[in-house]
Amino acid sequence: MPAEKTRDQLKEDVCEVGRRLYQNGFIAAGEGNISLRLSENELMGTPAGTCKGYLTPDMISTCDMEGNTLSGPRISTEIQMHISVYNARPDVKAVTHAHPPKCTGFAVAGIPLNRAVLAEVVVTLGCVPLAEYGTPSTQELADSVDRLIRTSDGLLLSNHGALTVGKDIYDAYFKMEVIEHFAEISLISRQLGGERLLPKKEVSRLLDLRQKVYRLDGPPGGDACPIPAEAAMGNADDIVQLTRSELVQLISDAIREVGGR
Repeated sequence: MPAEKTRDQLKEDVCEVGRRLYQNGFIAAGEGNISLRLSENELMGTPAGTCKGYLTPDMISTCDMEGNTLSGPRISTEIQMHISVYNARPDVKAVTHAHPPKCTGFAVAGIPLNRAVLAEVVVTLGCVPLAEYGTPSTQELADSVDRLIRTSDGLLLSNHGALTVGKDIYDAYFKMEVIEHFAEISLISRQLGGERLLPKKEVSRLLDLRQKVYRLDGPPGGDACPIPAEAAMGNADDIVQLTRSELVQLISDAIREVGGR
């Protein structure tokens, strides 16, 4: 097994992930925040009001599980959202929050990325649901995240951005890359006429694989997420099937009715 990293090394990792988020255009100016769990009652995270693309190790803060800064500059005002994740998911060791343009566009439009389109996304993230809007830096936002993060490793935050979690800081960061890539593919496929969703049977197999790979507790997925092809079609009782001749007759009758007026 690899040796456990020192605190100085972990601070360097946070700085590196901040640079990647900034260089890839996932954040601008002082946006975004990063944290990782050091122990049962201590977190390491990025400071408030600072560009994450230019962090240095001395700028990284620590806080307790109440959000009280223990060392370094004042920690991000959105740390309560991170704490909510750690409380809900003991397996999570790191959290990233950013505003990647494409997935944030979906979040602003109120459209979740919860359709079963790409096998890799289903296995890696489960799905990407949309958390209800909550004012940034409030318990309201933290509670909204808490309700969904239990079965997904990535969320869209309504009118805000995206959040991802992982077993370490790089795992959480790479999942942010996956969400943004998924958002771009989803946008292109919708411009081309719409996604072709995976069937329910395949989604079940992928979610079972996700359980095994990530050793997750509880049921795979939740709240019909990710949505398979069958669910997207709607209730079967609402689907009307006609033969070609029946359709032609129906159209002919409608034309005659309009023409007789």
